[in-house]
Amino acid sequence: MADGNTLWHGRFEGSPNQALRELNDSLPFDRRMFKEDIAGSRAHVEMLCEVGLLTQGELSEILDALMDVEKEISEGTFEWAPTDEDIHTAVERRATEITATAAKIHTARSRNDQVANDVRLVALSEIDSLTEIVRSLVETLLQKAEEAHQAGLYLPGYTHLQRAQPVGLAHHLAAYCWMFLRDIDRLSETRRRTDVSVLGAGALAGTSLPINPASVADKLGFGQVFNNSLDAVSDRDFVADLLYALTVTGVHLSKLGEEVCLWASSEFNFVELDDEFATGSSMMPQKKNPDVAELARGKAGRLLGNLTGFLATQKGLPLTYNKDLQEDKEPMFDSCDTVRLTALALTGMVETLEFNAASMKAGADSPYLVATDLADFLVEKGVPFRTAHSTVAALVRQSLDSGDDLASLVQNHEELGSEAAELMQPGVGSRRNSHGGGGSEAVAIQLETLREYVGQLP
Repeated sequence: MADGNTLWHGRFEGSPNQALRELNDSLPFDRRMFKEDIAGSRAHVEMLCEVGLLTQGELSEILDALMDVEKEISEGTFEWAPTDEDIHTAVERRATEITATAAKIHTARSRNDQVANDVRLVALSEIDSLTEIVRSLVETLLQKAEEAHQAGLYLPGYTHLQRAQPVGLAHHLAAYCWMFLRDIDRLSETRRRTDVSVLGAGALAGTSLPINPASVADKLGFGQVFNNSLDAVSDRDFVADLLYALTVTGVHLSKLGEEVCLWASSEFNFVELDDEFATGSSMMPQKKNPDVAELARGKAGRLLGNLTGFLATQKGLPLTYNKDLQEDKEPMFDSCDTVRLTALALTGMVETLEFNAASMKAGADSPYLVATDLADFLVEKGVPFRTAHSTVAALVRQSLDSGDDLASLVQNHEELGSEAAELMQPGVGSRRNSHGGGGSEAVAIQLETLREYVGQLP
């Protein structure tokens, strides 16, 4: 005997196998879309009434039932049935229990366009929420950068994880501001492409009934309406866009986490973590571990896996809807949750970081870190850069081999002398005031630009 509680039982004589049911059911993870699903149904039935497919009385009954269903789910009193294979089934089943009129709720609609619309609504909400969270991280980093600039803090900059040139701490922190601002821009672009209502596409080819998809789109706050029903129900490129944007954000969170891991180590000793954002060891009493930063680093791999896995799911799908597309929700939900929690934790960690000015200064004041400045000094005197580079490199080699102080060698060099030796004083990095550079004046301009940019974010 057929299972009469499914939305598709009419064609079948028997009940689905239990293994099929468990594999097929998406309710364990798509129930989090209940508000979006009910909002879509509400807009849909209002449109049906507008075009004459429902009476005003029928509309009122259905809207009341949907309100009751939403209240039950929100308050935790909703009774989920074993046959509720997804959130759409559960909502319609319960609404129909409340009023038989709700059997008309699915008029001119398929779960194919319904679920695609639900996922778009969730994605839009997540994008807005995550944008605010990343913006908060940018503002925290910018505040720290402004404080560091005021205090004149600087540290060694690195290439290949080898000390390279002194840089202002403000310049270093501002670099992450720009990264995360680009992440916000990517989320904004993703939002634009996601902001398309697809209700009205039906199962794949639309409907012969006189519906008005534009009305539904307007009620749900969408900026656009689909143009091709086949495309509307089958493509999830907007999910891939979101996963990519979140993966890049996660990579930037990972980079910041790695910096903090290094800076908090005894070997660097550039920062002290607040106890609220560190953990200890179950065996070694002296340990203070940067778990937030380490987890930020580790979560990037998870985000990358969600992206590549979902792209692989889509790559071989013919038009239109295929059950494979059910695999869009778990990676999207997981990536959104992962970035949200990671960014919130990192924001708190950055906000409470204490910088060790003495350790940073000691690392940045090595005479070898101004070698490039010495070469630039010769260039300003008309020496070709390659010649200048070789001259300074030879002095560095001589200092390392003989143990002689580099400053003394520079002082006594016929082409360099005392004027060049002055470049070896602490804080020489403040001279690099080219556009976007690390000099004090350039950084001040950069911080003003950042502050204006953040202030103009929607």
